[in-house]
Amino acid sequence: MRMEASERFVQGEENTVIAHDLQVSVRSVQHWHKAWPQGGPRVSASTGSAPLLCSVASCSPC
Repeated sequence: MRMEASERFVQGEENTVIAHDLQVSVRSVQHWHKAWPQGGPRVSASTGSAPLLCSVASCSPC
């Protein structure tokens, strides 16, 4: 997905259009697009899922 987005950045497509077509959030595409000039397709590669900030066992009640 990120590689396709990268190709579309080069073509000048809008982030919102890319996000809609790839069925991801606009925020994700914005993040990929921001990283693109700093390293091209390498930067767009997935680094895995975002870490969970809190698990049920470790959270204190609010």
